[in-house]
Amino acid sequence: MENTREARYVATLEKTIQNDCHFLKETVQEFREWCLMVTPERNVPSGIVIDIRETYKEIQNRLSEINAIQQLLQGKYRRYYRRNPLQDKEILEWGFIAKTFYNKFESNLKQMEEKRKQSEKERTVKPFSREGLPQWFHSPEKRIMLLRNFRILGDLNYDQPSASEGEERRGAAQDRFRSLTLFVFTGDGRSLDGLQSRIQLREHDVLERYGPEELRGVLTHLSEVGPLEVEEILKRFMGQEKDPRLKCLHFSVRSAKDLGGELFAVIKRTMDKMAEGEVSALSFETSL
Repeated sequence: MENTREARYVATLEKTIQNDCHFLKETVQEFREWCLMVTPERNVPSGIVIDIRETYKEIQNRLSEINAIQQLLQGKYRRYYRRNPLQDKEILEWGFIAKTFYNKFESNLKQMEEKRKQSEKERTVKPFSREGLPQWFHSPEKRIMLLRNFRILGDLNYDQPSASEGEERRGAAQDRFRSLTLFVFTGDGRSLDGLQSRIQLREHDVLERYGPEELRGVLTHLSEVGPLEVEEILKRFMGQEKDPRLKCLHFSVRSAKDLGGELFAVIKRTMDKMAEGEVSALSFETSL
């Protein structure tokens, strides 16, 4: 009587394994297809992500249930139990497939999150682009400083000479509007290190080590400054004994709208033609 009861119980356990195997056979293939839908290039509905995670949890629950039952059958009820090697192989394969594609799914989700964060980071810089400002600096803080300087400059230049001062005075003032000088030094790293340590910035000037062999900056002129005076300032940065390994190109702008087009390409072409040790002004209107 006892043996009959145990045999029926073993049959019930084996039936549970069969039901779990049937579930896994149908579900793992569908689960695989869902995971393949999630890639960094696609916009995936959040519902699919939730379904994948819930399904993977259920797959793992079924695999754990099968494992627990098999251990019980191979232990306490081993005289009633006959192993099925083909079924065992299928169970291992289903577990391997589910884990492999779930790991791939999570990896793709991580890439998508990084892509989203990068997109949000780029959106924080978009206001600068809308104002016509190319990315002269890497640092967002220094881009903000540059925009602020353009606003200061605009406020100063808005103060036009009165009509009583005559047309001649007004024309001369417009020709000598206050401006910003953007400059770039290129050279070997050691020379730029020395140059950077010598440059003393005023309140509204901005400087950034743009790359190992490039230094960029902005001089903000709150009063009218001629091109020769600007060039003398830049030469002083280079020191009395001008480092022959350095090149410097500079140009004057009055608003963020002046910075556009093929600015960076023009700068590169111009500097490629310059001799080492040369300080030169870029003709902004004619070059761009």
